[in-house]
Amino acid sequence: MAALSEFVHVVVSDGTQDAGLGVLLVSRPPTNTMTRQVYREIAAAAEELGRRDDVAAVILFGGHQIFSAGDDMAERARLTAAEADMADRVRADAVDAVAAIPKPTVAAITGYALGAGLTLALAADWRISGDNVKFGATEILSGRVPGGLARLTRAAGESKAKELAFSGRFFDAEEALALGLIDEMVAPDDVYDAAAVWVRRFLDGPADALAAAKAGINAVFGA
Repeated sequence: MAALSEFVHVVVSDGTQDAGLGVLLVSRPPTNTMTRQVYREIAAAAEELGRRDDVAAVILFGGHQIFSAGDDMAERARLTAAEADMADRVRADAVDAVAAIPKPTVAAITGYALGAGLTLALAADWRISGDNVKFGATEILSGRVPGGLARLTRAAGESKAKELAFSGRFFDAEEALALGLIDEMVAPDDVYDAAAVWVRRFLDGPADALAAAKAGINAVFGA
């Protein structure tokens, strides 16, 4: 495993079965809260995974305990208004970079996907979740506008997206599956393996055609 930076790592499988499988691993224990540095590292990792010829598909992973509890609120509390605006742009750039990876991507979600964590997961093409995961568009609870509203609305519909964004409430994996926010729900210990099964289908696919198909679909939705 080669460390790209302090908190985000790019891992590329060299095994026979999963040759071409890349992982964007966020590792900032204990809850993978995200700072401006983490977002910049995510953007850089996404760019690397997108351009590497030895990567055909990508898993977005926060480890076996927790995907992400969202923004680091201690850092946010120290920011000036101008710095907070810049932090929002850095976050948006990171999420957009993940969405723009020109390869099939799946988020393997464990523990919690809250606030910016949910936003990041929604930037993947698909989402596999443990059946014990708690989700929430929680930014409103700290007086901020949730990120990724377009993707949330596209998945859940206008009415439900408003209810989730306005309330900031937690909801479980079963509800997330019913809303279309996740694509598969599995036992907590099986999340990564299930994500690998999901993207393994595309490892030998036509890379250029897959990239063009993804770009075409994303263009329809402005994502």
